[in-house]
Amino acid sequence: MKLARDTWLIFQRQALLLLRNPVWIFVGVFQPICYLLLFAPLLKAALRVPTNAEAYRIFVPGVLVLLAIFGTLFAGFGLIAELRAGVIERSRVTPVSRFALLLGRALRDTVTLLVQSVIITVLALPFGLTVRIGDLLLAYLLLGLIALMLSSVSYAVALKVRSEDALAPLLNTVSQPVLLLSGILLPLALAPAWLRHIADWNPFSWAVDATRALFAGDPGNDNVWKALLILGVLTALAVVWASRAFARSVR
Repeated sequence: MKLARDTWLIFQRQALLLLRNPVWIFVGVFQPICYLLLFAPLLKAALRVPTNAEAYRIFVPGVLVLLAIFGTLFAGFGLIAELRAGVIERSRVTPVSRFALLLGRALRDTVTLLVQSVIITVLALPFGLTVRIGDLLLAYLLLGLIALMLSSVSYAVALKVRSEDALAPLLNTVSQPVLLLSGILLPLALAPAWLRHIADWNPFSWAVDATRALFAGDPGNDNVWKALLILGVLTALAVVWASRAFARSVR
């Protein structure tokens, strides 16, 4: 009960800080909206699909995973600002659970990501996108796991480097190959065999395939349960690692 109460207190504080400046929620969806409006219309001819709705059914899941990756991977910058302001240092004298310090922040990032995902999904509906509510909720679960995992990793790395100058190039170096090997913009089925074999080692490639299967109305697809298993394990490991980093930093 104490952990749940502490997590809720941290989540409330972080959410309040975000709501005082909600522009960041919409700034986060600006790039995906640009892809949705300016890039997706090209895909009907490029993918040789019969309708725009089919093109958006392929493209929107990739955009949502893109949003989940880049919307949470850089969450550590906010923590570095808190470190500089002494917020984390002052947490040493409070009885708040060290695990809650991480979990409350990560849950704020996850909820923000889900709100942004709903916005993107709603904007895609006029273009012919259709998806069953159960499949959509399962897709959002996958996105939530990605957000929780990457925000935890970002916080842990931020506690290690404690500098924006070091964090930015490190995350950019990691995120670019992850993006290109995920099949986010175009399905990896169009890629040569050697590239598909490399992408098999990228957990976000499984997430994209699973999300596309769900948007296609195929929740029984093997990619769905494989992605849930892979992301579930990686998220648990990331949360444990980040919580230990918080415990060491706030003793």
